[in-house]
Amino acid sequence: MLKKMVYGLESTPGRKGELAMEAKSKSATYALAMVGVMAAVTCVLAPMSVAIGDVPITLTNLVVYFSLYLLGWKRGSASVLVYILIGMVGVPVFSGFSGGLGKLAGATGGYILGFLPMAVIAGWVIDHSQNRAVHICGMILGTAVCYALGTAWYCFLTQNPLQAALWTCVIPFIPFDLGKMVAAMAVGPILRGRLARAGLNPEG
Repeated sequence: MLKKMVYGLESTPGRKGELAMEAKSKSATYALAMVGVMAAVTCVLAPMSVAIGDVPITLTNLVVYFSLYLLGWKRGSASVLVYILIGMVGVPVFSGFSGGLGKLAGATGGYILGFLPMAVIAGWVIDHSQNRAVHICGMILGTAVCYALGTAWYCFLTQNPLQAALWTCVIPFIPFDLGKMVAAMAVGPILRGRLARAGLNPEG
């Protein structure tokens, strides 16, 4: 009898509304906290780089890919923006523990700024499809835009021809970036599904 009364109370429209509001609040709190957490993770991992030329290999884009699965495209992109702004004011969170406007205005600054449209494009595709092959296509497209913006800026500042810039700044990185995409594609949907089952909606 007591169980029926409790169930009846939980089934009332008012109680259902309260539960829905609680779930929405929980999801929003999680999302805001995770924007900060993922921005912090990016700040920690991005400076750790391996120089193979003018443009170093970093883990920045791997963190961005995972952020998109954990937060959705809007909040994932917000975490990237927070990371860029932190570096812009001089905190050494860019590759090689560098920071400041000078880094963004330098030869490789276009690739850093390119992480933002990369996140928007790849994240939007991930949010609108459950097909992992589509996800990796979205990441490839977003990364290609990052490559294009960064290489255009690099060519403008260094006056190097496009072919030389591609061999210096793009082609050596393709295998590494593809590996990061595959890792994100393999693990990201699993994490996203577990968060959804916990009532934590990446898309808010």
